[in-house]
Amino acid sequence: MPLRARLSRLAPYFGYQRWTWVLAILATIVVASTEPAIPALLKPLLDQGFTGGTLPLWAVPVTIVGVFFIRGLAQFINQYALARIANDGMMRLRENLFGRVLDAHLGLFTKQSASALSNTVVYEVQNGSTLIVQALLMLSRDGFTVIALLMYLLYLNWQLTLIVAVLLPSVSWIMKKLSKRLYHITKASQQATDELAYVVEENVLAHRMVRIHAAQASQSGRFQILSRKLRQLAIKATIASAAMTPLTQLLAAVALSAVICIALWQSRTTGINAKDVTVGGFVAFISAMLMLIAPIRRLADVANPLTRGVAALERGLGLLEEIPPEQGGGYKVDQARGAIALQDVSVAFGDDKAPALRHLSLMIHPGEVVALVGPSGAGKTTLVNLLPRFVEPSEGQISIDGVALPDWDLHSLRNQFAMVSQDVVMFNDSIAANVALGQEVDEPRLLECLAAANLQDFVERQPQGIHSIVGHNANQMSGGQRQRLAIARALYKNAPILILDEATSALDTESERLVQEALSRLMKGRTTLVIAHRLSTIEHADRVIVMERGQVAEQGTHQQLMELGGLYARLQSRPH
Repeated sequence: MPLRARLSRLAPYFGYQRWTWVLAILATIVVASTEPAIPALLKPLLDQGFTGGTLPLWAVPVTIVGVFFIRGLAQFINQYALARIANDGMMRLRENLFGRVLDAHLGLFTKQSASALSNTVVYEVQNGSTLIVQALLMLSRDGFTVIALLMYLLYLNWQLTLIVAVLLPSVSWIMKKLSKRLYHITKASQQATDELAYVVEENVLAHRMVRIHAAQASQSGRFQILSRKLRQLAIKATIASAAMTPLTQLLAAVALSAVICIALWQSRTTGINAKDVTVGGFVAFISAMLMLIAPIRRLADVANPLTRGVAALERGLGLLEEIPPEQGGGYKVDQARGAIALQDVSVAFGDDKAPALRHLSLMIHPGEVVALVGPSGAGKTTLVNLLPRFVEPSEGQISIDGVALPDWDLHSLRNQFAMVSQDVVMFNDSIAANVALGQEVDEPRLLECLAAANLQDFVERQPQGIHSIVGHNANQMSGGQRQRLAIARALYKNAPILILDEATSALDTESERLVQEALSRLMKGRTTLVIAHRLSTIEHADRVIVMERGQVAEQGTHQQLMELGGLYARLQSRPH
């Protein structure tokens, strides 16, 4: 895709501030138009100040200070306007990206790691916006400067200026070729950076496992391979970027040499005191010619930040354009009754020949407590993940209160569920914010939920009570306390359907007792699906569904299944 087309994709985020753009462009034109003023001042200074002595002395400081004052003010306005454009655009794009992360199809999280998404939303957008504003600043300022200087050179001597004009297509060709190479290298560097960040993320999350298996050396080897790959790409990018400056400088030197030679030839042929060639005019032309070299060199260098900035922002645009949001229907209800029906449901993941669920049919009545048991891989977690549409069925239909899941408004559907699992997720925020997640904080009601979850004593010991910060994923709390905080969150949500996924599996006896008491309060009057291995969690269920290889193998009460002596009885006879 051409660079112009790639830049046009950024217009909705960086192009909507029209008056700020107008201000930036006008300020840039003022800055550029003052550039030829320096060599233009040399001509009267040399021809009238030194030779004729007719130039008033006061005119020199007034003119020089005035030019630089106007130039400085215009530069300030230009930089401020472009900074506003860049930061406003970055904020809009970043907010849209984070919004897409929140509502994206769940396939996004299987394709991209947390580190890659964080890198795109936070760092790539910021880095890209910064690079683009720098590039636009250089491009606008130096582009107009080159135009202004060329116009002045044409005014002084159009024949010599034609030689300078030959330089521009050559510089453009060099920029085009090297920019294309830089773009591909930048894309490869982004991928390598994601892979390197993912290794760090994995080792942070699995730090205990790495140490207990003494895997530091092998993990360090993985990191070194990716780090060296990133280093190699960085060197390639430097080579491509650094080649622009000497090539453009060489072309400028050739043009400058030709101009000086021809100018000297003209002066010797016509005579230095001739009307059309003066000492001041010659010095002004050479000065303007020399002043062209710096902006042309910077214009050659602008390809590097511009290419890298566009590549960085394109990553975010790709996330917005390529990953669709989740789709739901129009059915909404404040509080469902909680009747769940699965009809001939099958789920297959990827190319897996053994489906997670196979033609499963099941009816769960409102307010019923159903325990799901079975060996690992039987499909229990897949089944409960189908209900809030975290997983989509390959075949069959699922309905709640007789309404098929695709017909439900997604927000309304998920409002009907509360979930407590063994993997508790908490945010680095206050106890109150974690319990009232997504809802307004009602302190009396929140304290009731904490008391019902057996957390009242813990909260009272905190220095700021319910406003105390729990830290990163509440890791400063014990496993039992974190589970009870998750139960308080479920109580506060007051959803009609409850999913408990191994909620007590990793707890000691005392913590389990407190959690079980809290769970008993939580389950009252709710349709509840419990995934558990412990008998204490299962035996009070209204019905036990035994699953094996994605199907219902047995179902009944705990007592009925024990008397049956089948798979359930064998599972309960095993040590837990």
